[in-house]
Amino acid sequence: MGEPVTLKTGRELNMGRDSSWLIGADIVAVFLALVGQVVLTRALITEDYGIFIIALDVFATAFLVIDLGLPTILTRDGANSVNKIWPAIWRIYRIQVICMLPFVALAIIGVVITVDGWQDLTPLLAICGLVALAHIFSYAPRSGLRAAGFAWIEAWTKVIERLISMTGYLTLYFLGSTSVELYALAFLLGAIIGLLSALIFARLVLRSVDDNGWSDLGECWIDNKTLILESLPFAITLGILPYVIRIEKFIVAGSIGVEAAALFHVAQIAWLAGLVVPQAMRAALLPILGQRRNNKEKFAASIEKSLDLCFGLLPVGLFGGALLIQFLLPIAFPTQYTDGSLGASATDLFMILLVGWCLTLLATPSYTALQAGENPWKFTIFIAVIVIFATTIGFLLISSMANSTAKGLHAAAIASTLSSAFLLICSIHLAKLWDIVKQRAAEFISCIVLASITCFGFISNPALIFSGLILFLFTPRGWKALISTES
Repeated sequence: MGEPVTLKTGRELNMGRDSSWLIGADIVAVFLALVGQVVLTRALITEDYGIFIIALDVFATAFLVIDLGLPTILTRDGANSVNKIWPAIWRIYRIQVICMLPFVALAIIGVVITVDGWQDLTPLLAICGLVALAHIFSYAPRSGLRAAGFAWIEAWTKVIERLISMTGYLTLYFLGSTSVELYALAFLLGAIIGLLSALIFARLVLRSVDDNGWSDLGECWIDNKTLILESLPFAITLGILPYVIRIEKFIVAGSIGVEAAALFHVAQIAWLAGLVVPQAMRAALLPILGQRRNNKEKFAASIEKSLDLCFGLLPVGLFGGALLIQFLLPIAFPTQYTDGSLGASATDLFMILLVGWCLTLLATPSYTALQAGENPWKFTIFIAVIVIFATTIGFLLISSMANSTAKGLHAAAIASTLSSAFLLICSIHLAKLWDIVKQRAAEFISCIVLASITCFGFISNPALIFSGLILFLFTPRGWKALISTES
């Protein structure tokens, strides 16, 4: 399946190994985050909790542009010259700090103009803003570690961050604290320690050797202007992505009502948690494809191996997610979210969304191939097209069914799944991977058809669930790809 990707001062890149670490860390982080939400809802009054969550989301979205897409470029190109990763991290910081200053000023002005009683909320808003900045500045060292083959260290920094925040939450909870500012400080402490741990570990394992110019990383690293222009498409994409997964929910809220949107949100929570799997796989695959993009044979070999892993993981995620939600949702949430009294069951909606998860997983290689390509604008165009399609199909389906809450919610879930299908097809086409897909057409078709039948079985016909067991025939090959020492 090709020779290992060996680095000068880093570790050998390996998609199976690196994906395993990142997936495991993200699953632990998501679990700790969910527990944290339970603690916050029990410790804080509803108004304080709502302000805290909204402030975090607003600052995270508003400050995301400060990222500038530069860590993504580092992930893509870092494996070309590991010796340059550490100085590249600080070069990224210098550019990001210059970009940060006007956005922080605009955020302060925006808060003063738009938030009533902002004086009373100043401590909380300041803490939430610092949390967002700490997260953004942690991306560069974590990307550098991943590009150098140290994804396991990146994984631990994520777990450490969540553990610190969770420890702070639990300590405050058992002390009887109801101060939202203190809980926000606990979250900030976790974010700062996560950032510092990433920087410290990066400094320890990434040795800087000034024996070559910046061109060893890639031509775009020669000067800052070229670097920013190269990263601009990824920066624009970062501004778009937060809205992709929220489109259907926004349309549901506007067309059907807030209660329906809340129900759809509950169904989406588990679906979003499951998306950490393809996200982690993309993160591990990007530096490998970035280094091999000029070698067609090795590039294709990496795509093939990543497909083996996708096909192998699909039945595990399909049945694991379905069975977990069947038992977990009724326990974790009030009965009205699962008994149909709000118009539909969050469990049934999740089963429809689960088909979309399978399609998103299968799109991992082609999606990442676009990120690693020579023309980053193609990736931006791809994301923009997905947003346009999702918005259009969402409005058409949900609006046409808005007279019935049940039909409208099911239409929203179907629209989300159709968007995932479009993402798969569009990414394959733009990445020019149809030759590989045609060779493995039987696997693609069987996975999509059997996953759809299985999810339908969980909703209305239990006998159909067993058809999905056939998909476990792909698991041994996926396991082989996971433990392989080749990239």
